[in-house]
Amino acid sequence: MGSKSSSSRVMTCRGVVCWGAEEEWRVEEIQVDPPKGSEVRIKMLFASVCHSDILCSQGFPSPLYPRVLGHEGVGIVESVGEEVEELKEGDVVIPAYIGECRECENCNSERTNLCLRYPLSFNGLLPDGTSRMSIRGQTLYHLFSCSTWSEYTVSDANYVVKVDPGVALPHASFLSCGFSTGFGAAWMDSKVESGSSVAVIGLGAVGLGAIGGARVQGATTIIGVDKNGMKRDKGEAFGMTHFINPDDHKSCDSADLKSISEMVKDLTGGVGVDYCFECTGVPGLIKQALEATKVGKGKAVVVGAGLKPLVQINLLELLMGRTLKGTTFGGLKSKTHLPLLLHKSKNKEIQLDELLTHEMKLEDVPRAHEILKRSDCVKIVIKI
Repeated sequence: MGSKSSSSRVMTCRGVVCWGAEEEWRVEEIQVDPPKGSEVRIKMLFASVCHSDILCSQGFPSPLYPRVLGHEGVGIVESVGEEVEELKEGDVVIPAYIGECRECENCNSERTNLCLRYPLSFNGLLPDGTSRMSIRGQTLYHLFSCSTWSEYTVSDANYVVKVDPGVALPHASFLSCGFSTGFGAAWMDSKVESGSSVAVIGLGAVGLGAIGGARVQGATTIIGVDKNGMKRDKGEAFGMTHFINPDDHKSCDSADLKSISEMVKDLTGGVGVDYCFECTGVPGLIKQALEATKVGKGKAVVVGAGLKPLVQINLLELLMGRTLKGTTFGGLKSKTHLPLLLHKSKNKEIQLDELLTHEMKLEDVPRAHEILKRSDCVKIVIKI
């Protein structure tokens, strides 16, 4: 049993707060309560920026404000609740957004990673229905079970993963969502077979992860699709064999000559790919992902999230034997699979250095919006 902390004081620290969908992010002085029974309070060391942070600040999946942003990060356990046994003060940890009880029907299934006892939280509160964060007496909502853009955060220990301190900590932050989600989608969720053909739409950290996962699984054709030509080199670093920039296939009046699915088929003898991973969450591209797969056995996997809740699909594409499915965290079980990815990172089996393009301090995070728009930006690490 881990040692219990006697710390019971409220921490006053800095955190990045979003006050509304149209409001600029602000670095504010906030209060973080001590952990309750099954919780830990974490002193954050590094965090990173994911596309989902932008979406959540804009009201996805529901508009909860004010809210402390951030769901990627790594830190050190500062104090623990009296019921916590697997973690102790000083442990290096990742606050994950997927829990794993290892006992429920889903945790005992190889078909899903969505724990029934500790589910993905959309209400901005901890499992007991309350928050540990406040600002000037007003409750602050958590982002999932994380809120990593803060000097301190509190999470239920069942969502917290212990990290080998020998792992590069910025890499641990990257693996807490984006890259792992893509990697897991190919590796664990779809279990891409050796010799398969794969297409990946959107080459941010999630898409690059999907490329890396497909390569590790032995895919021989890996097609990356992105309008940013600078993503070609990044994709090739993770195992991409072909690159499509849809803008290179437009006529003078900017009308598309071919759809993305047609471009993918051109590279696969007209038949399409075995697997297509859609990593943007754009409804029109989800449709293209399905149409880019093979008749009878092709699978399109929705990995990216978006603000538009509805997707229009051609029914015939499904009737012709194709499969369309979604995945959360790439099918990875946080306590079972995340340590395996951290081990791969430590052993340089996956080159996460390729992801890091920008660094900033916590007080500079409100500028992240603009940096993410740069063509050379893949991943921003926040030094807390």
